[in-house]
Amino acid sequence: MPAARGFGTALQNGDAPIAVISEIKRRSPSKGDLFPDLDAGVLAQDYERGGASCLSVLTDVAWFGGSVADLQQARAATTLPVIRKDFTVDARDVADARLMGADCVLLIAAALDDQELADFHQLALELGIDALVEVHDEAELERALTVDAKIIGVNQRDLVTFEVDQDRAVRVGAKIPAGVVKVAESGVRNRDDAIALHAAGFDALLVGETLVRSGTPGDEVRRLRGLD
Repeated sequence: MPAARGFGTALQNGDAPIAVISEIKRRSPSKGDLFPDLDAGVLAQDYERGGASCLSVLTDVAWFGGSVADLQQARAATTLPVIRKDFTVDARDVADARLMGADCVLLIAAALDDQELADFHQLALELGIDALVEVHDEAELERALTVDAKIIGVNQRDLVTFEVDQDRAVRVGAKIPAGVVKVAESGVRNRDDAIALHAAGFDALLVGETLVRSGTPGDEVRRLRGLD
């Protein structure tokens, strides 16, 4: 496989406007259809023109209507690094992410035991891709730090109730040490949210629903980053 594009590196903007990981998302379990007829390549190009730093592409079919084809089309249409957004529960899922062309794989701490988290994280690095470790609380953050995660995402949405709590991101994000790329995930609605999360020390936002439902996804990326 050719070298990956460097997902984590693309998010390290220093004092520049907060990075945005723009998501290609057709539907969600909680909201139903969001943008079912999207063209992954066209949307990816719109995101890139709007100033996205990376792409996130759902490949889960059953719950999100995604596909491997969406990821490959999006990546081929742009120069941006891409994370495979899916439920990684087996070492073969990590290998599959690399084979389909992803530059990063998602590891959800809540879905993995300590050994799986460590093994899958190490495997991703051995295969030459990054791993974004998603956490929801301080206990999961400690587990992520134990495996020496370099990219940590704090999901603001409760996986059980689907409620969004920005205070959770601020609280947990404050405990992520310097040198780790900090990503705020889910429930980012507008520029005010972006400003608050940037002030809390986050390097990047992972945004899906707000973008795909906006009608002007590329312009919305610019607004979130404060480029307008």
